[in-house]
Amino acid sequence: MSLPVATGSTWTFDAIGTSWAIETADPLSSSARDAVSSLVERFDREWSRFRDDSLVSSLAEGRTASIPAPEDADAMLSLYRELAAATSGAVNPLVGDSLARLGYDARLSLAPSGDARPACAWDDVLSWDADRVRLASPATIDVGALGKGRLVDLVLDVVGRHASGDVVVDASGDLAARGTPVRVGLEHPYDPARAIGVVTVTDAALCASAINRRAWGNGLHHVLDARTGAPVRAYAATWALADTAMRADALATALFFDGGPELAASWDCPWVRMRTDGRVEWSPGFSGEIFS
Repeated sequence: MSLPVATGSTWTFDAIGTSWAIETADPLSSSARDAVSSLVERFDREWSRFRDDSLVSSLAEGRTASIPAPEDADAMLSLYRELAAATSGAVNPLVGDSLARLGYDARLSLAPSGDARPACAWDDVLSWDADRVRLASPATIDVGALGKGRLVDLVLDVVGRHASGDVVVDASGDLAARGTPVRVGLEHPYDPARAIGVVTVTDAALCASAINRRAWGNGLHHVLDARTGAPVRAYAATWALADTAMRADALATALFFDGGPELAASWDCPWVRMRTDGRVEWSPGFSGEIFS
């Protein structure tokens, strides 16, 4: 899914392991860019399992049993409860150890250390309140199911305070737009030069997830079923539209599993998903175009 063409100014940078592009009517000031950079650094320092000095790494390694609750903790972890309930436990914020076991670890070794192993039952281990996030035993929190979408929302808010007019924030597949409607292609998961369809995003967010984005080894990729610890096999890519990027990102993850379409319907969010055999499904409320 590529950033749509616009007539304004584009700021590109790399953060949290992916490429970002922010489009505004006029170039962002240095203070606006500094504010975005500080926000991204704060979020990464709190939630990244890929850096030794993050808060979640200190929990994973057992250096502490609790951490000060990041300001995003309740918003993200409460949404995980909805995802876990809708997917019968397939989505789980403690899937980090399962990912690391298959090679998607903090060092990005991409070398499996054993067979797939289910994530632990997170309601028995993870708890939080306004002050602290706690683990009853060491485990690796991974907020990949919705964390990038959350950060897109936060960046959009910061940019909106510094810039007037149209704004598009695109974090390599998680996109939020304010102002003029944006026409976006749905990238084919097996051929990035092709699109399977297009959709117009108007004051909303569109998030995508695909098994080819972070893939390695023999059939290994980053979308796991937490109940088994193994990569999903039925679907190759998903897209979801929502009022916030965090919700769209969460749905893009949930749509790899049974229960995802029902959750999207309860939120009144349109979606598209492609099976690994190439067949495409979409919700009745999807207003874009799917190419035959």
